[in-house]
Amino acid sequence: MTKSRRSTQGTLVYAQSGGVTAVINATAAAVIEEARSHGIRVLAGRNGILGVLNDDLIDTQGLSRADLRALAHTPGGAFGSCRVKLKSLQEDREKYLQLLETFRKHEVRWFLYNGGNDSADTALKVSQLAAEFDYPLTCIGVPKTVDNDLAVTDCCPGFGSAAKYTAVSVRECALDVAAMASTSTKVFVYEAMGRHAGWLAAAAGLAGKGEDEAPHLILFPERVFDEADFLARVDAVVKRVGYCVVVASEGIRAPQGRFVADAGAGKDAFGHTQLGGVASHLAGRVQEKLGYKVHWAMPDYLQRSARHIASETDFAHARAVGKKAVQYALKGMNAVMPVIVRSSDTPYRWKIEPAALEDIANKEKTFPEHFIREDGHGITEAARRYLQPLIRGEAYPPFARDGMPKYLKLKL
Repeated sequence: MTKSRRSTQGTLVYAQSGGVTAVINATAAAVIEEARSHGIRVLAGRNGILGVLNDDLIDTQGLSRADLRALAHTPGGAFGSCRVKLKSLQEDREKYLQLLETFRKHEVRWFLYNGGNDSADTALKVSQLAAEFDYPLTCIGVPKTVDNDLAVTDCCPGFGSAAKYTAVSVRECALDVAAMASTSTKVFVYEAMGRHAGWLAAAAGLAGKGEDEAPHLILFPERVFDEADFLARVDAVVKRVGYCVVVASEGIRAPQGRFVADAGAGKDAFGHTQLGGVASHLAGRVQEKLGYKVHWAMPDYLQRSARHIASETDFAHARAVGKKAVQYALKGMNAVMPVIVRSSDTPYRWKIEPAALEDIANKEKTFPEHFIREDGHGITEAARRYLQPLIRGEAYPPFARDGMPKYLKLKL
């Protein structure tokens, strides 16, 4: 953590990065509100870091207080996001110099980048660039990811709402399957996001408690997937309960290390393997080998954009990190991220503290071993104590008379 020269003169640039969430705009609204309270002008990068690279910045001064209240209840990324990972300062020299030119042109003194692991890395590199050129810039990483895999922080804004959607959806789908199992579907497979970390799949465990309550099997990317064992367990559950609900993380791997859902479609801009549908694959194997009628679901964007069932805890986290990010920036606390620190499970208590970006960038927090049940297919009571407060409460958006939620569509 380095200290920048403190100043209240200049412009703040905020940008959103990576996959968006149900509450990332709550963070954006908090950033703008807090900056305004200090008389600071906020420019937002259109489509994340691309907006800064291309000098395509959105002036937020035209947003009214009512707009900001509506923004906080709107899912997606209001200013546009992107999947662009900058390489080292040497490899992408020209791009970094473009960033610096944009900062100079608009007298930018504070840069807030709202994203996950790779975004923390970008914010850290930009801080190093500014130091190299002795440019007075304070860089803050702002946490966000439904994967909940950022190091240091207790949890990530965006995860709680996605976890709530997952747990609620699995419970509701299980009731449907149970009602039809005698003459129809025997096995239901639900796919959760999570390339290397099983946090979202684990959240499904909150849908039920007993051995015979759904989900009956959770497949974690932290455990090697054994197809023969999986099929045997599914068969045993169907024979015992009458039906089986499976929750599978998209990132489960076969013994040789290959993703079970590897779509063979190459890699994305962050260098991540493009994954296909693990749920459809598993459903096909169950039907082929066991002969049961199977249904499957891949909620995909639904799980990360479901603002209508957002967690109140998650909403509070998202607002708090946005506000603190501005406060840290104005104090000149360079290359840090506001992280969530838990002090108690029951009652749930938390606070925001700064953490160095170098301790977060390019690191990944997987689902802990002691949170996985001994049989490898469920969550422990320790995991339940950790997860439960994060989905607590409902931060409903306002609804219009036509029955649809009122979401803000910015005219950028």
